[in-house]
Amino acid sequence: MSRFLTLLSISPRIHRVQRRFSSGNSSIDTADSKDHSVVKTPETTQVITADVISGAPEEIRFRTVRIYKPSKTAMQSGTHNTKQWRIDFDILEGGDRWENPLMGWASSADYVQALRMKFISKEDAIDFAEKQGWDYYVHEMKESKFRKKVYADNYKYSPGKLRIIKTK
Repeated sequence: MSRFLTLLSISPRIHRVQRRFSSGNSSIDTADSKDHSVVKTPETTQVITADVISGAPEEIRFRTVRIYKPSKTAMQSGTHNTKQWRIDFDILEGGDRWENPLMGWASSADYVQALRMKFISKEDAIDFAEKQGWDYYVHEMKESKFRKKVYADNYKYSPGKLRIIKTK
């Protein structure tokens, strides 16, 4: 019952807000206007960096990032984490790194070194880095060729010298 009362008490406020935005003195075109022409603006190829608008600190604006595709881990045989491209920040030379005396962990004052962003394609990652105004370099991975393997090949007869497999 209390939920119903709160909904009733909120609804007049919503109605007032809707009435305020739908008033006739608005500069926004209403449905009464008959001009439905579409104006196309020319596309610009110039990249507008978002670093000025974003309000990011000065030390983040001019960083170098690495764009790469992660390799397959040794703990799996699938290719699950190898489809996406990532952006990592480079570690600064004078990044105030120290070793934690209690646990021995490596600590740092650089708060963006652990930041990792994922993208579907390399072009998306490059576009994002350019829009942020970051210098970047692309680390291309060497593509491995798929070799078809069949378990029965282990037991095939091959003429020639016998292979001796030692088990002990």
